[in-house]
Amino acid sequence: MFSPIGYFYNSAHYKFEVPRQGVFFRGHLGKIELLPQKDFEIALRDLEGFERIWVIFQFHQNAEWRPTTRPPVPAAGKERVGTFASRSPYRPNPIGLSCVRLISVNGLTLTIDEADLLSETPILDIKPYIPKADAFPQAKAGWVDLQNIDPWEISATEEFLVQSRWIESVCGWDLKSFAECQLNNSPLDSSRRRVKVHENQIAELAFRTFRIDFSFDEKNKKICLQKIRSGYIADELNSAEDIYSDKALHREFLAHFAQTPNA
Repeated sequence: MFSPIGYFYNSAHYKFEVPRQGVFFRGHLGKIELLPQKDFEIALRDLEGFERIWVIFQFHQNAEWRPTTRPPVPAAGKERVGTFASRSPYRPNPIGLSCVRLISVNGLTLTIDEADLLSETPILDIKPYIPKADAFPQAKAGWVDLQNIDPWEISATEEFLVQSRWIESVCGWDLKSFAECQLNNSPLDSSRRRVKVHENQIAELAFRTFRIDFSFDEKNKKICLQKIRSGYIADELNSAEDIYSDKALHREFLAHFAQTPNA
């Protein structure tokens, strides 16, 4: 029987905010807080000299597993692959493994980067990453070697950045990180339910009940995050029904940025 040695904390509270692989999410720090009175301070001794660590954790929000999964970037002829040939979080035993960058160790707190974990994820173990034992850069990677990786460059307007910072300061949602996570690879894939493509190289990305408008240059693989707007129409905001308990936030957002909801 396993029990957590601590918990991970960052700004990602929803599964769609977590990157598919942490290495593609640089610059978004998180913290592992180990439990007190367990002698873990001693167990952490000598770890600070390592640049990377293995973090073994629990997929605490998954209650079931699936024998196959659809990869985020499928290879030709591989719309679904076996779970044991994937990094899918829906596993018979909900155990995850991530190689993250260790920034610092301070008491029982480890600051890390490039993590693909949700906030409040239970941590089961920590091990040092040792390149000469853990790295096999020439190893074959099966169907992954056949992937058509499609990285895009993402920028943002000042209007978007101001709106994003305001939302984060009010409720902690980081829409900039969310957009980077969602749009950095194959952003116009028709299977993406959160993306709606319009005319004139304009599209929108849904974050809960907010919408992020972005322009795109498909030839040069560039995206510019233009602005954030409410996904509610005027009649919905005037209704007393508030399923997601966020209409007050939207009213404040619209008033702060002098926007008018759609009719």
